Amino acid sequence: MEQSGKVIILIGLSVVLIGLTVYAFGDKLSWLGHLPGDFKIERENLKIYFPLTTMIILSLFLNIAFRIVKWILQ
Repeated sequence: MEQSGKVIILIGLSVVLIGLTVYAFGDKLSWLGHLPGDFKIERENLKIYFPLTTMIILSLFLNIAFRIVKWILQ
């Protein structure tokens, strides 16, 4: 149970930090989702948005964050 408590606390702190970051720097993060490699197709009756580059960057960031959390908990 101690391990579960630590994980829940870390998840909560992470959510708070992400929330504070978006609140404080939301206007400066407008480039996120508009990077080269984020595909956007607009036609008459069709809109497709596929943020490939943004997903790769977020995946790398989350991978590093989870590895740090795992390292801390061990």
